Amino acid sequence: MTGIRGAIAEVSNTSDEIIDSSKDLFIQLLERNNLDITKITSVIFTVTHDLTEAFPAKAIRELGYTSIAAIDTLAPNIANDLKGCIRVLVHYDEDIVPDHVYLGKAKNLRPDR
Repeated sequence: MTGIRGAIAEVSNTSDEIIDSSKDLFIQLLERNNLDITKITSVIFTVTHDLTEAFPAKAIRELGYTSIAAIDTLAPNIANDLKGCIRVLVHYDEDIVPDHVYLGKAKNLRPDR
C-alpha cells in the first residue's frame, strides 16, 4: 500500500473554487502517478478553517468516481498555516514510488518537491 499526498492553496472560499481546485488536485495525482482507479482504497481531504462552502470529496463524485471511499475533515488550526488550503491523502493498493503533488502556494509546504 502507498500513501500519495497532495495539497493546493490559496483557494477562495466559494463552492465552485473548492470543487474545481479539488478536481484539479485529484486529477494531477491520478495523471502524475499513472493510478488505476480500481486500486484506490480511500481518499482523505482536509481543509483549513477558512474553507466552509463545499466538501472537497464532492469533486471525486462529480468526476464520476462514485465507488471510491472519500471523506473530508478540518485540518488542525495551526498558527501561520496557509490560507485556503486543501490537502489530500490517497491510499493506493500497490507499492509505487509516489509523485506527491503540491499546487499553487502549497508548493511552499514542500520546497523539496
